Amino acid sequence: MHLEGNSESVCGGGRIWKTCDDYNMKKIVVGMDEVGRGPLAGPVTVCVVSCNTDTYKKLKIYKKLPPLGKDSKKLKEQERESYEKILKALAKEGKISYSINHIGNKIIDSKGLSFAIRKAIFLGIKKLKLSQNARVLLDGGLHAPKEFQNQKTLIKGDEKEKIIAWASVLAKVSRDKLMTQISKKYPKYGFHIHKGYGTEKHRKMIKKYGLTLIHRKSFITSK
Repeated sequence: MHLEGNSESVCGGGRIWKTCDDYNMKKIVVGMDEVGRGPLAGPVTVCVVSCNTDTYKKLKIYKKLPPLGKDSKKLKEQERESYEKILKALAKEGKISYSINHIGNKIIDSKGLSFAIRKAIFLGIKKLKLSQNARVLLDGGLHAPKEFQNQKTLIKGDEKEKIIAWASVLAKVSRDKLMTQISKKYPKYGFHIHKGYGTEKHRKMIKKYGLTLIHRKSFITSK
């Protein structure tokens, strides 16, 4: 299954912004997060979310959006999907923009995980046509291209900045749905359950049936 073509982007339009170029003439804040760094199979996924600074101030106190202090991975699946629907509705209203990009196992194996994450970040920035003057907030060890001088990486950023938390939720839900789709092609492996992570059951299935076309060979030892 080809994973590199899987992406989703919504640039703020509708009632607030006429075009992406109009959007970038305003001062914006950007949040980025990734999921899928450690699995044995499937893509690494990065979501970039952008929002006008004034709108962000209002949305930060919007109670229907994810609260701070809780990693998206620790939220219940139903909670994440509920937040995803709200965020996508806000995107359709033109209040936020987002781009989700999946970089598959072939690139991870051939170029490395760091390269794959950088590529996903680059694609997100490119698709949203972000201005280099944007204020960029990133989770963990993520970094935007050096041209974005107003950037800040925050440890556990999804627990400290809401726009990073939104990116985390969108990335997690999107990747989980993709792995559930992949599970239909490889039903013996249970990808819809473990999402490609190295659980005991997953490792047993690898030992029994071998590797699939979406496994990261560089992540799997012969032991």
